[in-house]
Amino acid sequence: MVGRASLWLGSGLVLTGCASFNAQPLTEDELRSQVQADRQQLAQDVVPLPATVTLEEAIARAIKYNAVQRLRAMEEAVAHNSFEASKFDMLPKLVASAGYRDRNKDLITRSEDSVTGRPSLAHPYISTEKESTLYSLGFSWSLLDFGQSYYAARQNADRALIAEERRRKALHNLVQDVRTAYWRVAAHQALQASMRGATESADLALADVRKVEAEKLRSPLEPLRYQRQLLENLRLLETIEQELSPARIELASLMGLAPGQAGGAWKVVDPAPGAHQSWLQRPVEEMEALALQRNPDLRESQYGARIARDETKRVLLRMFPGLSFNYALNHSTDSYLINDSWREAGVQISFNLLGLLSVPAQNRLAKAGVALADQKRMATQMAVLSQLHIARLQFANAAHQYERADVIAEVDQRLSQHVDNQVKVEKQTRQDSVAQQTASILSTLRRYQALATLQSAGSRLQATLGLEPVIEGSDTLPLPELTSAVGQALQRWEAGQLQ
Repeated sequence: MVGRASLWLGSGLVLTGCASFNAQPLTEDELRSQVQADRQQLAQDVVPLPATVTLEEAIARAIKYNAVQRLRAMEEAVAHNSFEASKFDMLPKLVASAGYRDRNKDLITRSEDSVTGRPSLAHPYISTEKESTLYSLGFSWSLLDFGQSYYAARQNADRALIAEERRRKALHNLVQDVRTAYWRVAAHQALQASMRGATESADLALADVRKVEAEKLRSPLEPLRYQRQLLENLRLLETIEQELSPARIELASLMGLAPGQAGGAWKVVDPAPGAHQSWLQRPVEEMEALALQRNPDLRESQYGARIARDETKRVLLRMFPGLSFNYALNHSTDSYLINDSWREAGVQISFNLLGLLSVPAQNRLAKAGVALADQKRMATQMAVLSQLHIARLQFANAAHQYERADVIAEVDQRLSQHVDNQVKVEKQTRQDSVAQQTASILSTLRRYQALATLQSAGSRLQATLGLEPVIEGSDTLPLPELTSAVGQALQRWEAGQLQ
């Protein structure tokens, strides 16, 4: 009776709980605490920025601390764990169970004569207790389930490899973004003092011109033209400042720092641009073979085609009958049983006859999936080859543009020095000096922009070839060792060596 009361009470509580369930929105305190916890988690174990940051350290910090890169790493880990877990589905099932049964009345049965059909003269009898518990330990194995689990595990293995290739692609994009942002910070850092000085000179010259205009000692057209030129130079300097000022925040975000940590006195090292002709001297055929072998997009499409082929085999398995084996040990607390402990074994074969009707359609669907995956792989192959030729051409053009911008910047700097000397001996006006300073700043900016474009084009070519920095254990390496490994990888790339 106590068991029945507990059963009814439990059922009532379950039904009451289901009926009273309502949506529970997050409170302001919960949202605030979650945001704070997330920010602390992102900033956890992040090494503070030093006074100077090199390109190698910036890339290493992005690899180690960038939130998107961490997300890709976790996705890869989940995919690998799914594969490891799916391998256990191929094992037989060993199930331990216990069941409780309760009746409010005895199970009383009558019997009749099997020949005459008349009721037996014996009294009705009881064959089971009102309450009993059955314990069982059963072993079962299905050949069809094993085949399905085997191909499912192979597909999960390929999905784990796809997650790895996606992480490689994310690493390529991350390195490209870091390089571009790094050189923009270097440009802002190199031009900041010059822009400040040019702006102050322009403001002083503008005040002098307005004073001359107010005194009306000259024709009003000449002071207005000077004002127009000075204001245009100031507008250009402000545009350059607006373009370069967000670069520190972008680089800090890529390195895994919060936007509020982008300030401070840290600076970037302005290294030499490095060699860029070694990869242009390689034969195109060799680069095509390398891209077809290592490009992450192409590898992902190849794994996708293999998953589609395994899906076809899984569909074909459904056409076979299911064969299962089972063996169990049982024990019951029913006192009416003479043999309250027993073993049982069995073999069962089953076949869904109506399931044959869907097999042709499923087979056609699986084959269409294989054809689609193969077509995608071939399309990706053509796209990769096109990307390679475009990236190589852009890299060559960027190298030429950088060389040209470097020469122009050098000429403008020398010209600016000569104009400054002429101003000191009053052979040139201050307005001429401001105009030449602005031109020199603009040419220097274009040099850095061309250098950033060159670095970005090099990273794009590197990504197309699938030559990302290969660093074993990058998730666990300390930052100094990771920085050293990144530096060595960049040197190998600049030297035209394979990673």
